[in-house]
Amino acid sequence: MTLLSKILIGFVAFIHLYIVWLEMFAWTTRAKKVFRSVPPDMFEKTKQMAGNQGLYNGFLAAGLIWSLLIYDPYWSFYVALFFLSCVFIAGVYGAITVQRTIFYVQSVPAILAIISIHFMK
Repeated sequence: MTLLSKILIGFVAFIHLYIVWLEMFAWTTRAKKVFRSVPPDMFEKTKQMAGNQGLYNGFLAAGLIWSLLIYDPYWSFYVALFFLSCVFIAGVYGAITVQRTIFYVQSVPAILAIISIHFMK
């Protein structure tokens, strides 16, 4: 895996760690400025749900970080591909069902990383 691929994977993992923080720890404060499509009165009511979503984003970040720590190039490639594909699909679904910008924040970086691990060996 090239340095560029590792940087892109790390960037996607960082995005998801930020989402974890927003959804699990800052849902009723900072998240209000990020998730503008959510009515302000809904943040307190959806705090537990957002925390659950944050946990799932944490699993995605953990899988991506794990892929960077694997020494075997084939195993690292397939673990990264799996978790990047999950991020891409989740971003597409979020863009369709919640807010279009989710596609640009999650799916675009994931697909760029997928392209880099496939074609920049």
